[in-house]
Amino acid sequence: MPTHLSRRSLIRGITAATAAATLATGLAACGGDSEAATTTDAAGTVTVGRLSNGAAKETTLKVSEVKSIRAELPASVRESGKLVIGVGGLPSGSAPLNFIGTDQKTLTGSEPDFGRLVAAVLGLKPEIRNFTWENLFVGVDSGKVDVAFSNVTDTEERKKKYEFASYRKDNLAFEVLKKNTWNFDGDYENLAGRTVSVGAGTNQEKILLEWKARLAKEGKKLTVKYFPDQNAINLALSSGKIDAFLGPNPAVAYRARQTVNTPNPTRNAGTFSGAGETLQGLIAATAKKDSGLAKPLADAVNHLIEHGQYAKWLAAYNLSNEAVAKSEVNPPGLPLTNS
Repeated sequence: MPTHLSRRSLIRGITAATAAATLATGLAACGGDSEAATTTDAAGTVTVGRLSNGAAKETTLKVSEVKSIRAELPASVRESGKLVIGVGGLPSGSAPLNFIGTDQKTLTGSEPDFGRLVAAVLGLKPEIRNFTWENLFVGVDSGKVDVAFSNVTDTEERKKKYEFASYRKDNLAFEVLKKNTWNFDGDYENLAGRTVSVGAGTNQEKILLEWKARLAKEGKKLTVKYFPDQNAINLALSSGKIDAFLGPNPAVAYRARQTVNTPNPTRNAGTFSGAGETLQGLIAATAKKDSGLAKPLADAVNHLIEHGQYAKWLAAYNLSNEAVAKSEVNPPGLPLTNS
């Protein structure tokens, strides 16, 4: 997830944006003590988007164990036969990242599904456990969890305790009505004259207000508006009170999918790195530092990239614009001054 300074507020933003569809009432406050997801896949396959209530296109992918990558695993994990995957989805989940499926009990979403794909390459049984955000890291620290797949942003601060294998870009996105022809081209200058809504206290608000200040110095105006919840933002967007909403890319991708057949469908009008203009933020599989897991995890991700399952997983969740060319072990993360 994006920066340490805004993570809780960003999670609240995603949750608020998707609360109507997350089926949150099915979440049990188990704190990760029991398996939170089940699978019925045939041998050699992983189905992503199952029970997703429209958050994803259900897609069955062929995935085989790669013995050379499995051999890289620490002996304790390899011999256990399972990969314990932590997800920080309690209490309410965040579609399309992690949420309770239509059976009211199964944890689904892009993050647990990708963990299951990686586990298949490693020849391990995925055991997915659901935690609160804070307890997810306690689980990794204590050894209760092997690896977190939970929209965790790679930061230099976190590298003091964890090792990373990147697998997705950490992006923000502008949401506009589909009929709106405006696009964000990566330059704050083309926000001049626009009215944009953003969540208070979030990383994206910090970035947007910095752009507003720059434009003001140039004699140009960017209007920033705030609303109490996502429903109010949606109404403001559909009525033309705002031109765009700036939020987490996965939440914008989810709403674009959900509004396709409504009177006012929306679309993604452009993305921007959650790390700001000088660094591409990265989402990464997160393991305890010196666990020896980052390298085999990265190799498993790269195998999925090279053989096409990675692209199909992203497409199923409408997240293709967050694809990375390759997984890296401990790539440059958000600096200590902003992590």
